[in-house]
Amino acid sequence: MRLAFMGTPDFAVPALYALRDAGHEITVVYTQPPRPAGRGKALRPSPVHHAAETLGIPVRCPEKLRNNQEELDWFAAQKFDVAIVAAYGLILPKAMLDAPERGCLNIHASLLPRWRGASPIQSAILAGDTESGVTIMQMDVGLDTGDMLSSVGVPITAVTTATSLHDELAALGAKMVVDVLRDRPPAVPQPEEGVTYAARLTKEDGRIDWTKPAETIDRQVRALTPWPGAFTTLDDVTLKIGAVEIEAKRSGTPGTVLDNRLTVACGEDSALRICRIQRPGRGMMDAEAFLRGQPMTVGTRLGS
Repeated sequence: MRLAFMGTPDFAVPALYALRDAGHEITVVYTQPPRPAGRGKALRPSPVHHAAETLGIPVRCPEKLRNNQEELDWFAAQKFDVAIVAAYGLILPKAMLDAPERGCLNIHASLLPRWRGASPIQSAILAGDTESGVTIMQMDVGLDTGDMLSSVGVPITAVTTATSLHDELAALGAKMVVDVLRDRPPAVPQPEEGVTYAARLTKEDGRIDWTKPAETIDRQVRALTPWPGAFTTLDDVTLKIGAVEIEAKRSGTPGTVLDNRLTVACGEDSALRICRIQRPGRGMMDAEAFLRGQPMTVGTRLGS
């Protein structure tokens, strides 16, 4: 099948390889333009850009698609059978959605209609969901509102992180989109009930509020690592928190260090132990190693 592939982050890379390995003719890859990255702010191609170059597939990186008639005309002239979209990052105009014979199919990292929008993986963990999954959707002009072609769930456990769920769903989505192109299942409208939206995350979403219960903070750390990263402050110094463990019920003023193991009091008479922590300019490290370089006495207040 002659197709275009549109994606940007690591999540989309397994699908690109799976489609190539399934024998489809991927004639072009669309991805976000290279962005400044690192201390030197050198332009860095996206993971999908890098994968496409490795596979020898031509890459197009338009800054925008809306009101970009030249790009829309070029896309329409290619006579694609289908376009596959996975976390591309640009909204596709209706003319582009309608151009391929079978339209545009999206690999979305949730069980639609739950968690439409930009951060479905993180939002599912933050909300305490017990299940996530992938939906292959026929795209329309709405925000993740198109008819569903396939939907497969996976469990979210007490140790699931955004990283582990991302990798599991990326692999699952790659298999599912190949199966959908082969099997051509019927499209099913999304249910009208159960719609939720996953907002675009900001760095401030990572700020820990120690008055929240330990279970809520644990989900925040697991959902927001590595980005935007969960963090707290000590004397106006930002400390990133990479992993925590919920402790038995212990009371104390929220944010207060309770022992020499870096156990911190949380809301509702709960507590958690910080297992991985990072100071500015250093790498993430185990709490034991951190405390050797920066001891915290019992009663130290975090986040104040």
